[in-house]
Amino acid sequence: MSETANSLEDLKAVTEGEGAPVELAPITAEPKIDEQGRSYGTGRRKSATARVWIKPGTGKITINGKDQEEYFARPVLRMVIEQPLVEAERRTEFDVIATVKGSGLSGQAGAVRHGIARALVNYEPQLRRMLKPFGFLTRDPRVVERKKYGKAKARRSFQFSKR
Repeated sequence: MSETANSLEDLKAVTEGEGAPVELAPITAEPKIDEQGRSYGTGRRKSATARVWIKPGTGKITINGKDQEEYFARPVLRMVIEQPLVEAERRTEFDVIATVKGSGLSGQAGAVRHGIARALVNYEPQLRRMLKPFGFLTRDPRVVERKKYGKAKARRSFQFSKR
């Protein structure tokens, strides 16, 4: 083993003496695609869980056996689930099949968005750099706070009565 460096000057002398710093090779992740040409991602938001498969196609999105317009009637929710595809510029290149359980429509839309982003990264690992800055790969940890005893809701107290 080489000498131990006791100060920053010693460490600098050791690194300069060895020549140029060693450059690390970029990590190359392998695409995870099954026999049917699909890639899978699990998405979660609040208490909703979405299982999402993407495969090359025309851009059709199916959720729990229904078309996205039928399942998510509000345009805002449809926009939410399309965000990863739009940012990755793959809106019309992949068909999305998702099954989602739990929570309400807003939580389910967030779970499908998270699942689509993860499935895209599994299909094309290079897309991670495009999706990560927007927060699509991060699970939103916010959940409903539980109700406490002696309170009307999680934090709301009963109305105070002086008499």
